[in-house]
Amino acid sequence: MHTREEKLAAFGRLLDVLDTLREKCPWDRKQTNESLRPNTIEEVFELCDALMKDDDKNISKELGDVLMHVVFYSRIGSEKGVFDIADVCNQECDKLIFRHPHVYGDATAKDAGEVLQKWEQIKLKEKDGNKTVLGGVPNSLPSLIKAYRVQEKAANVGFDWEKPEDVWAKVKEEIAEFEQEVAHKDKEQAMAEFGDVLFSLVNAARLYHINPDNALEHTNQKFISRFNYVEAKAKEAGKALNEMTLEEMDALWNEAKKNQTTTE
Repeated sequence: MHTREEKLAAFGRLLDVLDTLREKCPWDRKQTNESLRPNTIEEVFELCDALMKDDDKNISKELGDVLMHVVFYSRIGSEKGVFDIADVCNQECDKLIFRHPHVYGDATAKDAGEVLQKWEQIKLKEKDGNKTVLGGVPNSLPSLIKAYRVQEKAANVGFDWEKPEDVWAKVKEEIAEFEQEVAHKDKEQAMAEFGDVLFSLVNAARLYHINPDNALEHTNQKFISRFNYVEAKAKEAGKALNEMTLEEMDALWNEAKKNQTTTE
């Protein structure tokens, strides 16, 4: 691992490289906050993919790409005369210190749960902080993550189930209401009730300390792996998937499932 001096030198090198590119590269020179935004979203998702796979090599690579974007936006801010990378770093340090009075002040917190409970109250006291408990949840978040975050924030100020097992009655209630609207063939109401089903399941996941987005992504990857196996085996047999019966595909699916369980 590198020394502190080497880390600071590496960060300085990144600043120098970005400055040179901004001045001399036609593509970098024309970029704006708006034009960079789609690339930033892509880089963050690539980082998330590496994190889910626990791929240390790619985590390091994708962190570099995300950091480059942070430096790039800071350079644009500096050109506008509104902020630079020092402001970004100092503002973050000030915020972290303010939000951790149990480390930098006289407050105490016996565990992570107590830290989270105090988190929202602290943020409401910040000069430029959230004005409401849910004000810090970005509207652009994917719906599943947004549901988890709004529930988490509400819980941090005491709006929560008394016991985790209490949530199951709500889950069953929402499923029953969804089934009722499906039976009535009311698509609009069925969609609304299905949203309630998902929201209640996210709540259940949170109460049992499961991140629903991570859980769903694990299942996505599991499905992709098994389906790719079915497709590959069909190809080996000289068949296209749409030429196979459901029973044939199901047999290969169970084979893929068995092989996956064996290797895990």
